[in-house]
Amino acid sequence: MILSTGRNYVFIHAPKTGGTAMTLALEDRAMKDDIMLGDTPKALKRRRRLQDVKTRGRLWKHSTMADIDGLVPRLDGLFAFTLVRNPWDRLVSYYHWLRDQDFDHPAVALAGQMEFADFACAAQTRSSLKASPARHYMTDAEGHERCDLYIRLEQYDTDAAPLWDHLGFHLTLPHANASDRVADYRVYYTDEARSAVADACSEDIQRFGYRFD
Repeated sequence: MILSTGRNYVFIHAPKTGGTAMTLALEDRAMKDDIMLGDTPKALKRRRRLQDVKTRGRLWKHSTMADIDGLVPRLDGLFAFTLVRNPWDRLVSYYHWLRDQDFDHPAVALAGQMEFADFACAAQTRSSLKASPARHYMTDAEGHERCDLYIRLEQYDTDAAPLWDHLGFHLTLPHANASDRVADYRVYYTDEARSAVADACSEDIQRFGYRFD
């Protein structure tokens, strides 16, 4: 998450959507008062600035619009944006990331115990996906969706044009946090797993025009 009062924007980092790459790109053009949350170099250096800040929710790299309520006096007027990604592709990356983790979390345990297709079909996975569409991250503390721009990772160059207009410059995404996986997400799916994700992520699939192809 990055909030820049100088450039009048807030970037919300939804998991496994290319958000670390976007954060690094924004950091390269950061202003001295930009607020950063995460594990990138500048975010780690600036973390101590937020020690005494009281917010509605947890301050971390994947904070939602509701979580950061109180971070600055007003969120109104900030250009709010986030990245989204094909849910079938995103889940493959999430699964492989989980398999490399060792912290205590139900999703880590589940991914460690199951092959991908079973993980995708598991009730716990489907429930988590259904509860956290892109809208979830961009909903503020008052329950209002506040997003000026959803950028599809697959259509980055075209979707991000309004952001370049706002910033006054273009950002190229670096490669970051690449998963150890086959590039073609389709090879991981059975028909049942494909249907499970289609159902759990139906809101984002319909809203952003995603297909399994």
